Amino acid sequence: MKKLNILIFIISITAFAQSPDASIMKAAESIEDKVINWRHEIHENPELSNREFKTAEKIAEHLKSLGIEVETGIAKTGVVGILKGDNPGKVVALRADIDALPVTERNDLPFKSTVTANFLGAETGVMHACGHDTHVAILMGTAEILAQHKDKINGTVKFIFQPAEEGPPPGEEGGASLMIKEGVLKSPDVDAIFGLHINSGTPVGQINYKPGGIMAAVERFVVNVKGKQTHGSQPWGGVDPIYISSKIIDGFQSIISRESNLLVEPAVITVGKITSGVRFNIIPESAELIGTVRTLDPKMRELIIRRMTEMAEGLAKAYGGSATIEFQSNTAITYNDEKLTEQMLPTLKQVAGDTNVNLVKATTGGEDFSYFQEEVPGFYFFLGGMTPGNTEAYPHHTPDFMIDDEGMLLGVKVMSQLTLDYLNKK
Repeated sequence: MKKLNILIFIISITAFAQSPDASIMKAAESIEDKVINWRHEIHENPELSNREFKTAEKIAEHLKSLGIEVETGIAKTGVVGILKGDNPGKVVALRADIDALPVTERNDLPFKSTVTANFLGAETGVMHACGHDTHVAILMGTAEILAQHKDKINGTVKFIFQPAEEGPPPGEEGGASLMIKEGVLKSPDVDAIFGLHINSGTPVGQINYKPGGIMAAVERFVVNVKGKQTHGSQPWGGVDPIYISSKIIDGFQSIISRESNLLVEPAVITVGKITSGVRFNIIPESAELIGTVRTLDPKMRELIIRRMTEMAEGLAKAYGGSATIEFQSNTAITYNDEKLTEQMLPTLKQVAGDTNVNLVKATTGGEDFSYFQEEVPGFYFFLGGMTPGNTEAYPHHTPDFMIDDEGMLLGVKVMSQLTLDYLNKK
């Protein structure tokens, strides 16, 4: 009988440990309408990277109303809130990106964006076409819940509202790298960081995760090919940079198909722009290729960049011309710390339910949350935002992109519980 009682006690303790905090879950449900309204307001008033002035003002005002210590103007328009729990402990950061995209919205939502702006010299619509409006609203809701439950917090929570995740305008600094440069992970020093991204193709209620590389490192490359101009009727009188460019493009694809071990991780080389020539009967003097490289493994990244350089220079020389190639790093690999992922996975399952948490393959999209993860252990996951039963989900960065408001409640619950479970772990 004594052994049976001990067994029952152990089972009871285990069951209790695997249940989310009821008061936190109830608090999240009580502010769901408020979170949705915040999202609608932000969606209706989007702002481009490094220009998120009103969005930042709204965030700062909310955090101050909660009694949270607030810093503004970090990395131009970033906002950081610091919430100290009633008990000492570690420091955890929660991050949301706040910028919108130069996309003209085509939806008929009652809170549709009609905002326009000048982007790189062209007039364009502005839209939260990647879900950053939901990220802001979710973190504002998380801040409200945690501020009301300071007695449950052993440590400090740092709320990071980051501008320019989509990349700063040409000639400007911005985003996660500038926030880090300006000390966002210091004073107090952050021990771990959590982030999420809502996904239009994942049903509401679902969470997708992956230890290790979950999103790709992103490089932008530019190849300048030099030839020799001649009349189009006499190609032997010059060196054709367009023909050389075609060989370089073909060579780049052989790096992926014949030299990269795709059993390790996927990789992509895409040439997205070719510029050359002025007239149909003139072989021009030069050509320019612009594109992107996506990798999920550091060694593969090193190999691909080295071979692209050798390929561009070697092929151009073989056909009588010359070529140079330059790379610009846009993001590192979004790399989930394996130990931290294992530690926090039970929290995802407790809040969302075991069957709603899915181990997925990596995506070749990029995310500058990766720069935070290069400095401290980080965990980044995807949150479902597609209406259940929907058969057509429009991709991110498109005019028809849409997120179901109901997806945000789970985001608030998970971010709140992740914070408490991380800080309160013995």
